[in-house]
Amino acid sequence: MRALLLVVAAMVLNGADQKVKIVLVGDSTVAEGGGWGPGFRAAMGAQYEVVNLALNGRSSKSFRDEGAWAPALTAGAKYIFIQFGHNDGPGKGEDRETDPQTSFHANMSQYVEEARAAGAIPVLVTSIVRRNFTPEGKVKVDSLAPYAEEVRRVAGEEQVPLIDLYAMTLAECEVPGPAWCAQLNAKAADGSPDTTHLSPIGQANVGTMVAGRFIRSVLPWEAVPAK
Repeated sequence: MRALLLVVAAMVLNGADQKVKIVLVGDSTVAEGGGWGPGFRAAMGAQYEVVNLALNGRSSKSFRDEGAWAPALTAGAKYIFIQFGHNDGPGKGEDRETDPQTSFHANMSQYVEEARAAGAIPVLVTSIVRRNFTPEGKVKVDSLAPYAEEVRRVAGEEQVPLIDLYAMTLAECEVPGPAWCAQLNAKAADGSPDTTHLSPIGQANVGTMVAGRFIRSVLPWEAVPAK
C-alpha cells in the first residue's frame, strides 16, 4: 500500500506518461545482493526506471578508479543517487581508503560536478548505519559518522538534494531497539548476523524509506527556482 501511494504521488508531480530514469551508484549497501537498491526500485514502481550500478566493496575512490563511474554518466539518467562511505574508512587498503575531510570530500564534490555536467541531478545519500548496539540499546558510533557528516557538508556547499540515510536508519533502529532491528540484518556465510548488509525485509524497509524521502524532499526541491 505504501509503495502504491509513493507511485501515485510521483505520477501527480511528474506526469503519468513520463518514465524517469534513476541511476544508483555506491557500494554493497546499495547493490542488488544486500543493499537497499532492490527495495527502492520496488517502492518506486513502473513509472521509474531504476538502474543499479552499485558494486560490492567499492569506495568513493575505487569506484571511479576502476571505471565504474563512467557508465553512470552516459546512462541518460535524470537523477544519479551517490552513496559512499562503508569502504572509505581505515583498514580498507590504499586503493580504497580516503580521509573524510580531504580526499573523500573532494571525491564527492567531483561526483556532483560531473553528474551535473552530464545533465543529471545528483542526489547525495549518506551511508546506512551499521546495526551494532551498546548494552544500553544505542547504535554504536563507528567510522561511518565522519563520512556521513562530509556528505551533508558537500550537499550544502553544492546545493544539491540530500537523503540523510545515516540519520534515518539510526533512528529507525534505536527507537524500536536491537530485537526489532535484527530482522533487517543479512546473514553471514557462517550464519551469524551481518549488521552491515540487509535481509530481504531490510532491503524493502530501507528502500521504501529512500523512495519516500525522494518523493517528499527531492521532487519538491527540484521545483524550487535556483537562487
